[in-house]
Amino acid sequence: MDTRPSLDLLESTHFFPGVYRIKAIGITDENFEARVIEVVGLQLASPSEIDYTVRTTPGGRHIAITIDATVQSAQQVREIYALLGELKGLTLLF
Repeated sequence: MDTRPSLDLLESTHFFPGVYRIKAIGITDENFEARVIEVVGLQLASPSEIDYTVRTTPGGRHIAITIDATVQSAQQVREIYALLGELKGLTLLF
């Protein structure tokens, strides 16, 4: 089942090109933060198109990454979601 936002929904609620926010939550081990940023960065034209913050749960077991990426199209957003959805250790993506 495809859980990514539809093209119609993205295009009706966002302006492209523009900044799109993605949140990924996962297990802190196995370099989750770096893998998330790498996946998103590979889909963008340059590293300057990504800004992110990281929070760790009080117990340190999970990490939440909030990404603001400058994207060119709704299809690009869907591609990023598809790649992030395949990451090992991912708990929640929105």
